[in-house]
Amino acid sequence: MIVCLSNFTYFQNFVSCPKFTNKSMKSTLKRIARLANQVNETVGRAVSWLTVALVILVCFDVAARYFFSASQAWMMELEWHFFSLIFLLGAGYALKHDRHVRVDLFYANFSEKDKAWTDLVGSIIFLIPWCILIIYFSFNYAYSSFLDGEGSPDPGGLPARYVIKFAIVTGVGLLLLQTIGKVAECILTICYPRIGTKNT
Repeated sequence: MIVCLSNFTYFQNFVSCPKFTNKSMKSTLKRIARLANQVNETVGRAVSWLTVALVILVCFDVAARYFFSASQAWMMELEWHFFSLIFLLGAGYALKHDRHVRVDLFYANFSEKDKAWTDLVGSIIFLIPWCILIIYFSFNYAYSSFLDGEGSPDPGGLPARYVIKFAIVTGVGLLLLQTIGKVAECILTICYPRIGTKNT
């Protein structure tokens, strides 16, 4: 425990080192955070319209099924395709607006700097490695599907199932980008507490 605390203290001192507080570093961090925020804000707002399309599609499917006893395989598959795209492509947007589920006992009472430290360490140790692993394995998964020309196994289903599989790579890639932007914002908050992240 003592070793862990001493290592964490060393890490704090390292990041707080003056070499991280020069103007060029500050400008670079702000550009990284701004890029991540702009990309995921644009994608998130665009993907939000899929929720409207999903509601309309589900209503049409339910009406066709119960009033006309008709249901199509492609329609049901399109529903979960839309849901998957909303979930995957919106992950970075949700992180940007801090809308992911957070279970904690202490975080809400932390100062802005302590929150930044918590997010910084958590992002570097957990979220970034997880994103890299998912991108690596899901890309091979999607690429194999593309080479096989995989489509729906059900008659009348949607073709090109590899498209939705590549959405895993894209979605987690956007999440990784936003995580990097989050790391930049955390360092800005730690090194420039009076500036914070409002200008990023």
